[in-house]
Amino acid sequence: MADKTFLSWPFFTDRHRALAEAIDGWSAANLPAHHADVDAACRDLVAILGRDGWLAHSAPDPDAPSPLDVRTLCLIRETLARHDGLADFAFAMQGLGAGPISLFGNPEQRRWLTRTRAGQAIAAFALTEQKSGSDVADIAMTAIRDGDAYLLYGEKTWISNGGIADIYVVFARTGEAAGAKGLSAFVVPADLPGLSIAERIDVIAPHPLARLRFDRARVPASAMIGRPGEGFKIAMATLDIFRSTVGAAALGLARRALDETVKRVRERKLFGGPLADLQMVQGYIAEMALDVDAAALLVYRAAWTKDNGAPRVTREASMAKLFATERAQSVIDKAVQLHGGDGVRHGHVVEKLYREIRALRIYEGASEVQKVVIARQMLAGA
Repeated sequence: MADKTFLSWPFFTDRHRALAEAIDGWSAANLPAHHADVDAACRDLVAILGRDGWLAHSAPDPDAPSPLDVRTLCLIRETLARHDGLADFAFAMQGLGAGPISLFGNPEQRRWLTRTRAGQAIAAFALTEQKSGSDVADIAMTAIRDGDAYLLYGEKTWISNGGIADIYVVFARTGEAAGAKGLSAFVVPADLPGLSIAERIDVIAPHPLARLRFDRARVPASAMIGRPGEGFKIAMATLDIFRSTVGAAALGLARRALDETVKRVRERKLFGGPLADLQMVQGYIAEMALDVDAAALLVYRAAWTKDNGAPRVTREASMAKLFATERAQSVIDKAVQLHGGDGVRHGHVVEKLYREIRALRIYEGASEVQKVVIARQMLAGA
């Protein structure tokens, strides 16, 4: 059983504690999903997460009674990841894909949120390009004005939900200024003529990923989110929220690894006694527990700060994402080591965790980029 004492921390209200219990119970009853067909599994996960109301938290309408709450997003992601990494992926990408619409979309665009929250439409966030992964300001894809429309040209890659999404939020260069100030964001339906799936991408922990190609894909000017040139601001504001939740997902994976390891060392015998009696093993367990709690403090500090009115939490979110993902990798590596041969057996819980954690240190800003962001924030403050 995962440690839940952290729920008594002052970051949370009774509402958060009740939600944490509810999502844990739901996860135990519905997860893990069957992963044989990843596309089908993600579609099914989005459908049941929507059916049972969990996606209502992913990208709420700003005028709704329950506004966006980052602690809620983090608690859901942590719990889903602890039970099934693919379920966390399905929830998270639904929120990230619809996030720009929730935060900046007009009333017409926000009609999509009714469907994404219900699990009736799958959303995707199309920002990354082959040569501009971590450097968003270097995006090359163009959106050329053509009367009352824009023509989209270029490619996006490593797009989560690529190939199964019903709607993409696409960032392209509209040219109002050089660099970051010349980008805009568009709501693009998946069946738009000129939009095609150029490649499906396989990775070590299977998720739906694709490279998208846009060849004279025509969208009305009303598909633009916000104003021309606001794309970078929209992307960064969205990532500012969801970057903390990446740390929460890593935390969930680490908690599961710690739980599995404590059980293993109590049961496994070596030299006439349980592994847990060995001081070296106890040292590993202590280090794992320390990393889990320290990551949780940073993740929920960032979420609490945002929920309490901070306009931006760039430094806090980057710290949470960096520390939680890096330390989760260390926790899971120790879990593999203490499981011995079973730790690298295909399909074993900790083997799957080992594959799941690796990508979290890269996407939504690689660890090295997070260090740059944190340093710049500190230097600017000084």
